[in-house]
Amino acid sequence: MNAVASSQPLLRYAYYPGCVAQGACRELYDSTEQITRHLGIELVELESASCCGSGTFKEESEQLEDAVNARNLALAEALGLPMLTHCSTCQGVLGRVNEKLKAAKTNNPEYFHHIETLCQKGGCESRYQGSGDVRHLLWMLVSDYGLERLQQQVKRPLRGLRCAAFYGCYLLRTHDIARFDSARDPRSMETLFEGLGATPVWYRGRTQCCGWPISSYAPEQSFTMAGRHLLEALEAGADCLVTPCPLCHLNLDSRQPEVEAVIGRKLGIPILHLPQLVGLALGIPAEKLGLNRHVVQVETVLQKVYQ
Repeated sequence: MNAVASSQPLLRYAYYPGCVAQGACRELYDSTEQITRHLGIELVELESASCCGSGTFKEESEQLEDAVNARNLALAEALGLPMLTHCSTCQGVLGRVNEKLKAAKTNNPEYFHHIETLCQKGGCESRYQGSGDVRHLLWMLVSDYGLERLQQQVKRPLRGLRCAAFYGCYLLRTHDIARFDSARDPRSMETLFEGLGATPVWYRGRTQCCGWPISSYAPEQSFTMAGRHLLEALEAGADCLVTPCPLCHLNLDSRQPEVEAVIGRKLGIPILHLPQLVGLALGIPAEKLGLNRHVVQVETVLQKVYQ
């Protein structure tokens, strides 16, 4: 996907963009491409990968979820690269399945080989071995690329911009969260904001559910949840929310007018994808980051960035 654009040591990943970033949140796909290219990070896109199921496959069959995602993981293993995704839901599902099957390889080899066989029947040319790793874009920037190194690439410090992190659910409940952050009191996004020159805003709802999982059958409850978080962030003085999850982005940005109707309050707070915020600090033009695609307009953010 990316051409090498840096003389620094190269980072390479098997890139799993997920479904939403290639459809409803195309700006997430575009902004990830922009920042990784700028930083000299090579992404080898897994074009034949399938949807992870976003946690719904296991409601019908855990075996189905395991087999589908073992195939996805095998595609990355065949490249000898760690898997990278910018979707915390995908990261949660793929990471959970990977850890489950790694344990089964030793503790339940019959089940492991059964899933392995199903992968082969599903047309996977590569055999799942349980040797790979799954990384979210946030963890990659913080741990692999490194905050100090990222800070050196900042061309337009985000001084004066007050950013509220919205971690959401999956990112803080993944199999390997302890390797990177605290599930109960995470700090990685706020530390990243500071490295980019922005001011972090702290509020209670930053680690809670956005309401997306229930939006299809309980929209009023979903939008009430989202509205509560958005109001808390506004009252804490946030100029924008920044999220590492495209599903959170859909509920907080694209459905914000519906949220406003349910809670009876005007909000108008911009919601940025994580790589969009990083891209602004790197000096990448806003249009290349897809900031014109949002339902809630981002002019107030850009005014502070470009002042």
